[in-house]
Amino acid sequence: MPRGWALPLALAVLSGIGLGASPPPGLAEGLGLALLVALALRCRAAQAGVLLAAWMAGCVLTVQGGQLPPGLGGVDLALEGRLEAVAPQGRLTRLVVAVERCRPIASPRLPCAELRRVRLNAYAPPAMLAGERWALTVRLRPPGGLANPGTFDYRAWLWREGIQATGYVRDFPAPQRLAPASPDPRRLALALLDERDLPARPARWLAALTLGAGDRLSDEDWALLNASGTTHLMVISGLHVSLVAGFVLLLGRGVARLVTPGRWRLAVWPWWLAALGASGYALLAGLEPPALRALTMTLVGLWVASGRHAPGPWQGWWLALALVLLIDPLSAWRPGLWLSFGAVAMLILIWQGRPRPRGVHGWLWGLVRTQLLLAPAMAAAVLLAFDRLAPVAPLVNLVAVPLVGSLLVPLGLLGWLLIPLPGLTHACWWLFARLAEALARLLEAAVAWQPPWYPEPDQALPVALALFLLAALWGLPGLDRRLRVTAALLLGLVPLLWQPVRVPAGELVVRVHDVGQGQLVELRTAGYRLLYDTGPRFASGFTPLETLWPPGQAFDTVIVSHADGDHAGGVVGLEAQHRVVRYLGPPAALPEARGEPCTAGREWRRDGVGFRLLWPPESAQGLSDNDLSCVLEVTAGDHRLLLTGDLGKAQERRLLGGVAAPVSLLLAGHHGSATSSDPALVMALAPRHLVYSVGRHNPFGHPAPEVVRRFRRAGACQWSTGLDGALTFRLGGDGPPRLETARPGARPGVDCEHLALESP
Repeated sequence: MPRGWALPLALAVLSGIGLGASPPPGLAEGLGLALLVALALRCRAAQAGVLLAAWMAGCVLTVQGGQLPPGLGGVDLALEGRLEAVAPQGRLTRLVVAVERCRPIASPRLPCAELRRVRLNAYAPPAMLAGERWALTVRLRPPGGLANPGTFDYRAWLWREGIQATGYVRDFPAPQRLAPASPDPRRLALALLDERDLPARPARWLAALTLGAGDRLSDEDWALLNASGTTHLMVISGLHVSLVAGFVLLLGRGVARLVTPGRWRLAVWPWWLAALGASGYALLAGLEPPALRALTMTLVGLWVASGRHAPGPWQGWWLALALVLLIDPLSAWRPGLWLSFGAVAMLILIWQGRPRPRGVHGWLWGLVRTQLLLAPAMAAAVLLAFDRLAPVAPLVNLVAVPLVGSLLVPLGLLGWLLIPLPGLTHACWWLFARLAEALARLLEAAVAWQPPWYPEPDQALPVALALFLLAALWGLPGLDRRLRVTAALLLGLVPLLWQPVRVPAGELVVRVHDVGQGQLVELRTAGYRLLYDTGPRFASGFTPLETLWPPGQAFDTVIVSHADGDHAGGVVGLEAQHRVVRYLGPPAALPEARGEPCTAGREWRRDGVGFRLLWPPESAQGLSDNDLSCVLEVTAGDHRLLLTGDLGKAQERRLLGGVAAPVSLLLAGHHGSATSSDPALVMALAPRHLVYSVGRHNPFGHPAPEVVRRFRRAGACQWSTGLDGALTFRLGGDGPPRLETARPGARPGVDCEHLALESP
């Protein structure tokens, strides 16, 4: 490849991916015109660039076009495919299926032949193994997920994993195995590892480090690694693959020095042997995207290091980026890709033009210097990607990186190489287990000393920029030391000076969280925090509440409107992870001996905002759970909020005399069901904004069409958490309520001074 082509190659690839992700009108015509211009100029580089960009755009558009059409959501489909991943979780088993055939069972229906990859839940299925081919009857829905500020974006994860639909396996007709799995060295190795008498945690870490089996790590493992900033050490990365390549290269060059002492430096075969060793390791790890990315970077790195007609470091960097994206275009949306390439870019900046370290002291100082200069940039990248910062990461990685790279990975791999000699394998893995346990205890002590920091959303960007600038000031060569020290001290003040915006006295922030088919509303004043309902608990055991905040939050009051699982499902997780001063609600929905009854007439004020319970009355008898829902009215200045739980129409009419109207913000009763939102209540309240707390594609048809039309006639601006994600309203102060959505630009709401659209 001619020198200087790596950067244009990477830019062509990136341009194509960007055009495919957000295709402008006339994309095909524009690319065709660009190709004609390149042909007219007889510029082969431009021709190749246009064709490459068009190819990458087509790859991305193909994935988008293969997503399940909404018209096939919730209908029975006959599907055949190969199981790529099987993850048992109690009665539930999660499957990732590479689809080979798909057709709707009932006709006429839209075709689903373009579907290529789906994620399924199977409840109490027969025994399944990755690699097997199965015939399944499934119900799917288009890719989607909960959208809440600062939380994991499941929808984006599905996209970057190439998953075009999610759903579940139907019990009838029963799943049918079509073909067994072909021999898989990785699966055989994991089975062999299961037979070994190793402690549980070291066995999981050994599987992750040597076989790329990250799915074997427990939630506790991931929590510890995330909190200590060492997640990169347990995922097959460039560090691990390059270690294998480096070990094989040293071994090969040592043999070459013995065989051809006069010409060993010119020997080419050790470099090829190192490439084969790295490829074999990545293949053993399953060639998952992280391993494939690491292998590509390592092979290019070997080429650069060999010096034989090789590109320079930066040309190699651009070439590796282009190749990784060519192989897997969706990796452009994976944070791990940019973390990996960002780390390598920092290493090039740190070491380019500097002499190689000499001696043990030189290499130790080089390791410390590299880690200290790399830490701020990586902390900033993790902060932007995952909204957390591990304060102990720089210090912990000084020990963890050499321990994992120089001892744990070599010991683990050596144990696999010595499998024919059980005694030696046992010795290697025994020592691995002792070192892994010591490392785990070190990480636990470090996290207990300095837990991870979760900044407020408006703090993350300035702190990340300060860390990036700090890394650049100390990493770039040639800068005056006094400038570096002064700038570092000033940048260190950023987290102290840039404090999150506080709620002014007399104002109220209302956030209706997106929890699927359920309800969870967070209310904040200047110094008070209240939850109304705790969201659902799904059949898999997952509760959305656990994803909304880091552990250790404090809530002054939690009101559980009634005991239904879609409103009270998060109480157990709330009690386990957070601190609650006071619960209000029915005893059946609250922790034992913690709750107080929810009774009409109870009032309190916090920071100039008034709270008042309107329902149920003390004498309520013979009412259903829904009709005993706690009803809360909140007043902030001239604005009012009303939360009615699942109250039915008859009880809504009884409220009319006690509710102040009009209402600035109303949560639709019973998720917009036809059993609530009585016409008299709707006309009397005349809400300015109305929110349906519902799941997208929910099976109940919420909100009911007649309810949507009823509020439309009343002039309400209508929103849905299923379509808009979490909704944040600011009440009080001057002017109308202010609104932020978790999916900005997705749609303008219904009847919000825009086109009058009805809920689908």
